Amino acid sequence: MERGKLLPAMAALAIAALAGGCFQPLYGERSLTGGPVLRDQLSAVDILQIEAPKGSDEARLAVEIRNALLFDFSGGGSAAPPTHRLKIAISSTRAAIIVDVNTSRPDIENYGINATYSLTEIATAKVVVTGQTFAWVSYDIPTPWTHYVESFETERAGGERRKPAARDHRAPKKAGRSS
Repeated sequence: MERGKLLPAMAALAIAALAGGCFQPLYGERSLTGGPVLRDQLSAVDILQIEAPKGSDEARLAVEIRNALLFDFSGGGSAAPPTHRLKIAISSTRAAIIVDVNTSRPDIENYGINATYSLTEIATAKVVVTGQTFAWVSYDIPTPWTHYVESFETERAGGERRKPAARDHRAPKKAGRSS
C-alpha cells in the first residue's frame, strides 16, 4: 500500500480507537470511569404522583406513566435517596375524526396526551430541566352496536400513548426550554 493511502487509514483507525474508549452503555451496570452509572443516578429521582381527576382516563394513565418511569429509573430495584424531584402534569384530548351520520357516533377518533414536566434539585430547589412532550394515537370504533368497543379502544390506546410519553425522559432538555 502506498504511504499516501496508509497514513490516512492509520489516522482513521487511531481516531476510532480513541473514540471507542469513550463508549459507555446508557443503562450499563458498570461505569468505565468508576463513577456512578446512569441507573444509580436515575434511581435517585423522586417521581411525584401525577395529579388527575379521580376515576378518569387521565387518572389511569397517570398511574401507568408513573409506574413506567419508576421501573425505567430503578430497573425494578430499590431507589436511592432522592437528590431530584420530577413533577409531571398531563392532559388529554379526544377528537372525533369520522362520525356516522345515522347514529352520530364516532367511527374514528384521535386521542392525545400532553405531558409537561420539571426536574428540581432537592438540595437547592433549583429547576434543572423543564419541558413538554405529547403522543397521539388514532383508533377505529368499527360498529355502532358494540358500545363497549369505544371504552376498550380508549384503554388500549392509552397504553400505546403512555409508552412514548414515559420514554421521553431519556432525552432531557435544558432548563427553561421546552419542546
